[in-house]
Amino acid sequence: MLDYRIDTFLEVCRFMNFTKAAQSLNITQPAVSQHIKYLEEQYHTTFFAFRGKKMELTEEGKVFLNSARTFRHDEMYLRKQLEEAGKEQEAVIFGATLTIGDFVLPDLIRRLTAENPQVSIFMEIGNTGELLEKLNAGQIDFAVVEGYFEKEAYEYRRWSKEKFILAASPDYSFQNPPAKIRDLFGERLIVREKGSGTREVLEKNLQTQNFSIFNFSRRHEISSLHVIKSLTEAGCGITFLYEAAVWKELKKGTLVEVPLDDFQIYHDFNFVWRKGSIFSEKYEAFYHDLQKMGGIR
Repeated sequence: MLDYRIDTFLEVCRFMNFTKAAQSLNITQPAVSQHIKYLEEQYHTTFFAFRGKKMELTEEGKVFLNSARTFRHDEMYLRKQLEEAGKEQEAVIFGATLTIGDFVLPDLIRRLTAENPQVSIFMEIGNTGELLEKLNAGQIDFAVVEGYFEKEAYEYRRWSKEKFILAASPDYSFQNPPAKIRDLFGERLIVREKGSGTREVLEKNLQTQNFSIFNFSRRHEISSLHVIKSLTEAGCGITFLYEAAVWKELKKGTLVEVPLDDFQIYHDFNFVWRKGSIFSEKYEAFYHDLQKMGGIR
């Protein structure tokens, strides 16, 4: 059983405030302080320091935070495994970002359930940050993500390498012949919401040329990829997204890829779980099972 004082430590890290952690846990602030002091004495170190009035994690505290998140994840996974022991059904609980969940995984899940009828699939859709929070909290077993993440805290394997493209309607009339990124700034850009992996990849690659999405004179911000594709097909603007999300439209000819001389991008999708997990071998084996079924490109 996970030491309840580790839960206290995680709540303090969540708020970086003893009072708020106490309110969240419904205990007194002195109790929070005692829990942290006990852990620090057990590990012969200090987890928190103050810079002025601001509380921060020490380097030792950061190391302990990564381990504590893994402890909590593994305990919750172990509880689930024990509950399922002896049952005919096996549950796989994982997360996927929107592009991956909607356009990459469905066929693989179909094959997985056909070959393993005893498996029940529970898939959460969210952006990379949301899924990593759920992974840290033990709410999902692993995640398949397209966004950037702190690689020191997680084990990860490349799921696939995906092409990131500029897409437009074949009838779209550009103000300038599109050869470079700067030629597009007079167009309306249809972009995902802030926090999405698709937008993050676009923004980071624009930054390498000292540009941003705000260089585009007009923008639509849409959280649904299906709506983005529909608007783009209708000629309401241009968009950047993964080729995997629009391969059907590209095949039908309702959207076309617009090549750019200075914007040729490939980005990894990654299979991610908590580093140091006692269940790492199981996650690794599941990853390889999916690879054999054609999940990796």
